[in-house]
Amino acid sequence: MADLSVDLGKFQLKNPVMTASGTFGYGFEYNKYYDISQLGAVVVKGIRMTPSHGNPTPRVAEVTGGMLNAIGLQGPGVDKFLHGEEYMPFLRKTGATVIVNIWGTTVAEYAEVASRLEAEKEGITALEINISCPNVKAGGAAFGTDTALAAEVISAVRKATTLPLITKLSPNVTKISDFAKVAEDCGSDAVSLINTISAMSIDIETRRPVLANKTGGFSGPAVKPVAVRMVYETAQAVKIPIIGMGGIMNGNDAIEFFLAGASAIAVGTANFVDPFAPLKVIDGINAYLDNHGYKSITDIVGKLEI
Repeated sequence: MADLSVDLGKFQLKNPVMTASGTFGYGFEYNKYYDISQLGAVVVKGIRMTPSHGNPTPRVAEVTGGMLNAIGLQGPGVDKFLHGEEYMPFLRKTGATVIVNIWGTTVAEYAEVASRLEAEKEGITALEINISCPNVKAGGAAFGTDTALAAEVISAVRKATTLPLITKLSPNVTKISDFAKVAEDCGSDAVSLINTISAMSIDIETRRPVLANKTGGFSGPAVKPVAVRMVYETAQAVKIPIIGMGGIMNGNDAIEFFLAGASAIAVGTANFVDPFAPLKVIDGINAYLDNHGYKSITDIVGKLEI
């Protein structure tokens, strides 16, 4: 059995398989199926200062090659997350490695959320700064598609916490490596990519958008080639670790991301299809490494032959 442990600079994981924020709830939803501490890390749904009800319904739709979502970052707010029994107190009991995804509508709110989590950080391994959600009217993608705004947010969060920082990048830009460099320069300890691709579907009978929000984020198997390309380009541009995601459904999909330069990966849409998907991805990675005689996952990171 190969060594699956990974070093992400400021923190380590027992294996490289994480869950993508927004696809795994807060952990308790899946813990009834299996012990979530088996995963490399659980990345929870986005947390802001106050509760958020998200967007109106319908806000999820199946499309060819994946799904559209416009949930709109629904969440309990930072105080309930920290103290509500089904949130952080529950996660501490599981022993899972926990990464908290954070967001805000202003730079000050991002920093305030980070500060609140810093004050009660027991059991929190790292923060993931979401500057890339395309489904909220204020904040979200606005910060992830402007390098100056991205720099402002990341710098503010960096000053507010000692926790390791991961910046989640948007694919809805011309050159994602530029944003990865900004994240690195402003103190982010790692980057994660990609978030969903802005997209739209229309009901031809009603002649209305399928989603109440009109547009949503496209995820699933069809986005994987885009995500792999962006991870590869990012790996050429920065020295900090990369967490790759986008359409990973099995172990072989994950291997593509490692070869492209990702040190860890996150499983997203596959969780909706099969709650056991992350465990199956771990098994698939193990099988690939064993079949090819590799002793460690690090043996294949960035080893794409050009």
